[in-house]
Amino acid sequence: MPQLTELRGSEVSEGLPDLPSVFTPIVALREGGDAVERAVAMAPQHGAGTLVWVRSWARVEVAVVLEPEQTLAAARPALLAAMSAFADAAGTHGPPEVPLTFDWPAGIRVNGGVVGAARLIAPPGCTEDSVPDWIVVGIEARFADSADGDPGRDPGRTTLFEEGYADVTPAELTASWARHLMATLADWQGRGVRTVADRYLARLDPAVGEGGRRGIDPATGDLVIERDGQRERRPLAEAVAA
Repeated sequence: MPQLTELRGSEVSEGLPDLPSVFTPIVALREGGDAVERAVAMAPQHGAGTLVWVRSWARVEVAVVLEPEQTLAAARPALLAAMSAFADAAGTHGPPEVPLTFDWPAGIRVNGGVVGAARLIAPPGCTEDSVPDWIVVGIEARFADSADGDPGRDPGRTTLFEEGYADVTPAELTASWARHLMATLADWQGRGVRTVADRYLARLDPAVGEGGRRGIDPATGDLVIERDGQRERRPLAEAVAA
């Protein structure tokens, strides 16, 4: 396995590759910053397209402001879109044989180990049947352990670098996620939310709702499991409440 010293030097923390003009402003935070928190603070003034990311060699952390036209309940599948976009971005850079899967609703695993999660934040006090002024979706994923870390100390967790993502930088993954997110949202707008749901479900841990038929309620993003004539609903709103 390659060592961290083989990473491409300072490239891991330099500026992002070029992004479409829809992303503006683009704000870079220093290591230790919280991209989602900053995007939430900027959302009321700067609106859709605001992108905040963290310059870091150790993790991928990025958040984008969206302005949905539907109610908060109907907009919540944006979280699933963010997850699928990350999987697509990672798939273009990582080993094709290494599986990337989801825990319900927002956990990300690579080769069975937890690497990160997605988040969705809406304006305080926005009800499920109201159209929010904005929402923020974000991704955080561990890219590499610190130089003095012990990768095996927690077998339930891993990093992208440890699983073979040695030929890409966090900045490149960040930009790739942003581009894939816009493509995923365009598919949603043009073909309906089912396209987002199907792509998410294809990566959802098979143990979730094992033995049942799984679906996503397009009106809420809830996970619906049908088994033996019974229907179980796992609300997305409760699972991702801030």
